[in-house]
Amino acid sequence: MTHKPYEITGGIYLVINPAIEITVLLDKLASALAGGIKVVQIWNNWPPDINKLGLIEKIARLCIPYQVPLLINQEWPLLLQTHLLQGVHFDDIHPGYEAIKEAVGRPFLAGITSSDSTRNAIWAHENGLDYISFCSMFPSPSAGSCDIVMPATVREARKLTQLPIFVSGGITPENITSLKKETPFDGVAVISGLLSADNPKQKVQEYKNALGINNNNYEIKNH
Repeated sequence: MTHKPYEITGGIYLVINPAIEITVLLDKLASALAGGIKVVQIWNNWPPDINKLGLIEKIARLCIPYQVPLLINQEWPLLLQTHLLQGVHFDDIHPGYEAIKEAVGRPFLAGITSSDSTRNAIWAHENGLDYISFCSMFPSPSAGSCDIVMPATVREARKLTQLPIFVSGGITPENITSLKKETPFDGVAVISGLLSADNPKQKVQEYKNALGINNNNYEIKNH
């Protein structure tokens, strides 16, 4: 059996917005990769008439030297069009997941957003996904319509599965410390927290310091 090309275990997961001006986006991404992010997802917020495959290639070329997997939000058919994508992130349970795996025909990474319920986490566990991302832990302009997640929900999910758990939505280096005291998690997913930073590499280091991880150890120390 062929293995998946990467393993997701935790750390800092960057969701990038393809609507950002491309030069700015690629510069920010390059800086964040140099800082030590572990996963990149392209949010399906495409501007009109964009060449999706062209942008995916530019983003992938930055990720490859760092061995950072590149995932697409929702649009799994793009996995059929390019091997530069290593997986897909679902916003909710996909009833056709088995058919998707058959259609893609190669191992790929998959994760799912979970709100203030363990429903999606249970589905992810039962269907062999690679991680769960709880959204939104705090109010955030990037989190869209995500419900606010209670820490107790994440604690309950941890009892049900050992899949890596990410927390997202308004996560900052400043509020990670208090959140760690209430909730077990393996990493944080961020959008504006890094993309709006003047120096994403430095900001990544601030997140890593708050998580208690360094360049050689991506395990959060208090769990």
